Amino acid sequence: MHYTRKHAELISFFRPDAEQLSTTGKGPGIVYSRFVSGNFSRNFFSGDDHSIRENQSFSYPVFVPEEAGSSKVILLLHGLNERSWEKYLAWAHCLSSKTGSYVILFPISFHINRSPLSWKDPRSMLQFLKESKGIRGEARSSSFANIAISNRLSDDPRRFLKSGYQTACDIAKLVRQIKNGLHPVVPGGGHIDIFAYSIGAFLAEILVMADPEGLFRESRLFMFCGGAVFSSMNGESRLIMDKLAYDKVYNYYLNLFEAEIGRKESLISIPVSGKIGMAFRAMIDFSRYRHLREKVLYRLRDRLYAVALMKDRVIPAAGIINTLDSGNVEVMDFPYDYTHENPFPIFSNDMSAEVDRSFDKVFDTACRFFD
Repeated sequence: MHYTRKHAELISFFRPDAEQLSTTGKGPGIVYSRFVSGNFSRNFFSGDDHSIRENQSFSYPVFVPEEAGSSKVILLLHGLNERSWEKYLAWAHCLSSKTGSYVILFPISFHINRSPLSWKDPRSMLQFLKESKGIRGEARSSSFANIAISNRLSDDPRRFLKSGYQTACDIAKLVRQIKNGLHPVVPGGGHIDIFAYSIGAFLAEILVMADPEGLFRESRLFMFCGGAVFSSMNGESRLIMDKLAYDKVYNYYLNLFEAEIGRKESLISIPVSGKIGMAFRAMIDFSRYRHLREKVLYRLRDRLYAVALMKDRVIPAAGIINTLDSGNVEVMDFPYDYTHENPFPIFSNDMSAEVDRSFDKVFDTACRFFD
């Protein structure tokens, strides 16, 4: 697809505050749709999170295929601590072009444009980083890019669960809109599949396992750099969260989480209730509710596929293989320096051709799976 060229072209004209955009030449256009999150009580949120208006009312881009009226829809879910759609524009364009699908880029709670602009402003975050060091102390892998989420998760690791739960409820609302013909852009009654990356794969896996209201009964889920239980992940990264935050989150969910669920008036009583909560608990560690997890994933095996990367240190291939049936996982490697956070880096030399080929390898696999 000439990924490198298309990536540059898309980010050159993409405007996150626009209402509608047309790509150059043939191919899908982009239309924005508004969304208002479901009603959650003030007590559901941590700290002052209830007052962050961007998280409650926001817009999201929809790639509209050349053949308007298509009955196919792909929901694209991003990774942890993302503040922009730029990384995913070529991904969505490719999926829409090759499958003829509407592709919806839906933001996770408190990510992308569901967070204050200051969280992605380097000057503001550098000052915050300097102030935070005086309070939290030095932390390995700390950076201006991850200090906002690191501070929030260090303050209350329950935010990881609450953000995911709010997003899961929002996605269920979105899918109901589409299925009932109430979406302003996507035709009603379409078949909905999911392309999910990194922590988005973790969220999507839980959604498909829980399948609230049978909304994902026929959905296929393609996971890129994701699909493992939580304990097999390593979220410490200058682009994700610092070591102090990751250790706090890991310790909470592996050692304290289940005990808190049993307490009266627990702060997490809402998100752990029901099928979504149970699926989340089963995806924390291999030994936790193993029979339930393996039974459900086995039933879903024909609708799940994962591509892992050999040099991925954040969500290693071994954890994905151990979580899923090995027949549902393909491990790839690329002939250039890549990371989990940046699997398709931009080069200004001949190496860009290798990146283009690697991109095509992943997305051709995804598109074949969806067809």
